Amino acid sequence: MADATFKETMTFRECVDRMVDRAIIASDFDPNTAKIIQACNVVSQIKFPVKIGNKIEIFTGWWAQHSSHRLPVKGGLRFAPIVNQDEIEALASLMSYKCALADIPFGGAKGGLCINPANYSVSELREIAHTFGTELARKEYLSPALSVPAPDMGTSSREMVWIADAYKNMFPENLNQGACVTGKPLNRGGIPGRTEATGKGIQFGLREFFHHPDEVEAAGMEDGLTNKRVIVQGLGNVGYHTAKFLSEEEASLVIGVIERDGAIINPDGLNIHNLRQHFANTGGVKGFADGDYIENAASVLEMECDILIPAALESQIHANNAMSINAKLIVEAANGPVTYEADEILRHRGIKVLPDLYINAGGVTVSYFEWTRNLSHMRFGRLQRRYDEIRGTSYLQAIEELTGKKVSDQLRNDIVRGASELDLVRSGLDDTMRMAFRDMREVMKRNSKITDFRTAAYAIAVAKIAQSYYDMGLAEPPTDVTT
Repeated sequence: MADATFKETMTFRECVDRMVDRAIIASDFDPNTAKIIQACNVVSQIKFPVKIGNKIEIFTGWWAQHSSHRLPVKGGLRFAPIVNQDEIEALASLMSYKCALADIPFGGAKGGLCINPANYSVSELREIAHTFGTELARKEYLSPALSVPAPDMGTSSREMVWIADAYKNMFPENLNQGACVTGKPLNRGGIPGRTEATGKGIQFGLREFFHHPDEVEAAGMEDGLTNKRVIVQGLGNVGYHTAKFLSEEEASLVIGVIERDGAIINPDGLNIHNLRQHFANTGGVKGFADGDYIENAASVLEMECDILIPAALESQIHANNAMSINAKLIVEAANGPVTYEADEILRHRGIKVLPDLYINAGGVTVSYFEWTRNLSHMRFGRLQRRYDEIRGTSYLQAIEELTGKKVSDQLRNDIVRGASELDLVRSGLDDTMRMAFRDMREVMKRNSKITDFRTAAYAIAVAKIAQSYYDMGLAEPPTDVTT
């Protein structure tokens, strides 16, 4: 099992750069263009005071813009005690490549505040978030046209409202002020499906993987997600929704859940809803009645399973435990959960990895839908839903007249019902995940030097960003990665 004292030889940012290097070499990109693409354009440290009780505290945050080849730049805003500049730069670069792969017209960014939210009251957190938002807006790191944060670790729709209010106070005349952040509540310009978007995107991505028998066979599995044994690390927003969708809608068996205080395992499958309720009530998984508690949570990463889903922090699978991983498919629900060194080991072992760059793109995809909705000032489907219902009714009446038979009420409702906004959002998300997966497969088929999904994903992303720089006269023409 993993040695708790093990330290990686590369930082998170260095790991990302090495993965990009691998794709650049395999695709024969111009080295000078590669340097331009990898450079982080802006990194800003922000310090600001807030009165907490009877004393003044100084808080430190960062905002990084990896690439502004497309505007606005987009990235999550996290509140956590582990936040540091290297992490923020790495996550900003990941967001650039992720948006490019998914054909989302954003540049990549990331923000973070070094803070433990559990140490502050709601009113104190509101003041901290509002002040941070004001500082971001003052430096033009918060703007519907330039820079649009979203929820991340330690933040939610609540924090997004506080930050949006800070922007509104500074720029009350901006008609599009609601688009300065995404991940907002529905009553403040949010969009249905945003909260669970990353988990739903992971479900769609896995469905697409299992639609390709050659990939499934290469991973040593049989077709279909039904009864696949799944282990999930992390029961936060992403881990919970992923586990819930897989167990309830795909009939997969979530046999293990790993959290900070330990892990719960049940070979017959865990009830994710009940486990989440227990976690919310107790702050951990220990004591959950319908499973066996394992105190050494890291050891559960090495348990035999079909699908391992690290959905917590970066660098959870590293050079010291990669040889012990006993999964057939690793799904990177978190950002950077597999280090570069571990990825090299997993590739040589033949273990398939669906990379973060692809598989957790659901959040930014639906954020893009929310941003465009805010700019249009109209919910999706408002113009055509009733029209679609009328057309569906006409088609149904024609069928019944031609056949002389009546359809069932259930079928009638399915045919006649117009698409809701949630239907349209999920349709767009499903299409995004399908097309990105097929793009990766196409690259792997046409370029014999690219044999894994991660390298294929980076090759596609780098080529698209290079094309943008070429169009601006800043780079050599990009190589066609499909040849």
